[in-house]
Amino acid sequence: MQTALENLSKKDLLAMVSDRDRALAERDEKIDYLESQLAMYRRMQFGQKRERFEGDPNQTSLPFDAEPAAAEQQGEEIKEKIEYVRKRPNHKGRAKLPGHLPVEEIEIHPEGDLSDMVCIGKEITEELECEPAKFYIKRYIRYKYAAKSCDGVKIGELPERVIDKGIPGAGLLAMILTDKYVDHLPLYRQKQRLARENIRIPSSTIEGWTKEALIKLHPLYEQLVFDTKAKGYLQVDETPIRVLDSDKKGAAHQGYYWVYHAPLDGTVLFDYSPTRGSSAPLPVLGSFRGYLQTDGYA
Repeated sequence: MQTALENLSKKDLLAMVSDRDRALAERDEKIDYLESQLAMYRRMQFGQKRERFEGDPNQTSLPFDAEPAAAEQQGEEIKEKIEYVRKRPNHKGRAKLPGHLPVEEIEIHPEGDLSDMVCIGKEITEELECEPAKFYIKRYIRYKYAAKSCDGVKIGELPERVIDKGIPGAGLLAMILTDKYVDHLPLYRQKQRLARENIRIPSSTIEGWTKEALIKLHPLYEQLVFDTKAKGYLQVDETPIRVLDSDKKGAAHQGYYWVYHAPLDGTVLFDYSPTRGSSAPLPVLGSFRGYLQTDGYA
């Protein structure tokens, strides 16, 4: 055997090692699968509440089974991913900075007289920097023109604004809503951030801005509800959320977010309800026709 190996070329030896690693990976994968199947059968045979594992004979299956060719391709992709993870080298060192960011270059030359010296190269050091959001005033100056014949006055038309006769611009309102509903930054903390920039905004004012901005977004929400109802396959579940009571300071009650996910389109609809009863999803599911996937909650 030793003599046979010595007669092989470097390429043949690498191919042999690669085939061996692939065979070992397939063996380990098959062992893991058989062990999981054995554990499942043991739970079904000897475990408690075996009905959990036997399934409901009245439950219909969803018609989303992959074609044989697609399933085989998916299996190959999973296999390649497993082999890549196992063979991936343990890289040490920091990750590269994203390539889509703009770059500000700062050139630094040695101090002193360089007239008798020749540049032979350079070293590059990169750091990730951030420019904080800046607040500024957008001032619209509309000029008036009067006809020489005293036949009236013309003035430049003011662009359409989110809040008519309001102070906040569209960018500021977008930042307030994103901070509150995406990053969960309460309005009073946003008010404190504005105060650090010496911008004093009363609580009632910033709350009014938020309400008016949400009113402008309501048609988009209605369109999302309409599109969600039109889907043929939905995944639905509810999750509890603590809601502050406006009548009593510091008090809270438990409400529910009903979440409607259309996996084939990747859209998600959040609908609040104070209850998890059957009446909560009726506004969305009352006219729904299609396949509904959810848990066993009655």
